[in-house]
Amino acid sequence: MKKTKHFITVGTFDGLHGGHRALFGKLEMMSALHRMKPLALYFPFPPKTLLGEHPEMTVLTLPAEKKFLFKKSAITARPLDFAACRNLSAEQFFDVLRHKYNMGGLLAGPDFAFGKDRQGSLDFLRAQCDRYGLPFSVAEFSLIQGEKISSSLIRKMLAQGNIPLANALLGRPYELTGRVIKGHQLGRKLGFPTANLDTGIYKILPLGVFAVKVRVGRKIYDGFCNIGFRPTVNPIHAKLPLVEVNIFDFKQSIYGRNITLWFVQKLRDEKKFNGLDNLVAQLKSDREDARAALKDFTFPL
Repeated sequence: MKKTKHFITVGTFDGLHGGHRALFGKLEMMSALHRMKPLALYFPFPPKTLLGEHPEMTVLTLPAEKKFLFKKSAITARPLDFAACRNLSAEQFFDVLRHKYNMGGLLAGPDFAFGKDRQGSLDFLRAQCDRYGLPFSVAEFSLIQGEKISSSLIRKMLAQGNIPLANALLGRPYELTGRVIKGHQLGRKLGFPTANLDTGIYKILPLGVFAVKVRVGRKIYDGFCNIGFRPTVNPIHAKLPLVEVNIFDFKQSIYGRNITLWFVQKLRDEKKFNGLDNLVAQLKSDREDARAALKDFTFPL
């Protein structure tokens, strides 16, 4: 029985952003042109995260999120084992693509390279494809507002608090899922009960106060969250900031459950207040600002 030939693209695809989706669109086109099946091979975690000394808050999409987003797309995707690939030469990795995945063609991004020490440059890939008679294509960068859509730019926008542009680059709201854990319950005493989230160490956490959509089970609520180190009361001294979300018009106990936040707009930076009265006054203002920001928000199709 003849094995299916695959037109392949390879990458980390952190964020599965608009640039990646444009790449997958071209992959489908090239696959149809050459009568092959499209296949995206991806690393669940960015190699820089796995190799770096400080992997905390370096990832836009965790492996489970990436798997879910691929399932929603029309592209067949398979994860690659980075540990098994990291020491392969460019030639060895190319042979894995040809034999294990039956590569019949290759699509690369304009800054793509693979193999140990990124030896597999575009020139190398073009020469190898010519050697084996395989079609090879290089996709162009996708632009938005004159900027190249990239995972690094999205990370920069999140760090700067430019949530609308980060979301535009992603093509969807930036999301954060975490398990609700016990806190000091001070927010409840102040009239703003919060769910404290354990989000793990890898996910990027933008700092500040944000208007968010919150999914609990199958229902979606409005809310606002603070991500930071709580300088006014019970400050924390840790590498990772604390994620606290106040869900509007919500009174259920959800300890131990996973909830998801979608970021819509940054309201302000975290700051230290002179007493609880000033803090409560600011929280009331934040709540109104969040309601206004969320009033007309709709999820992209």
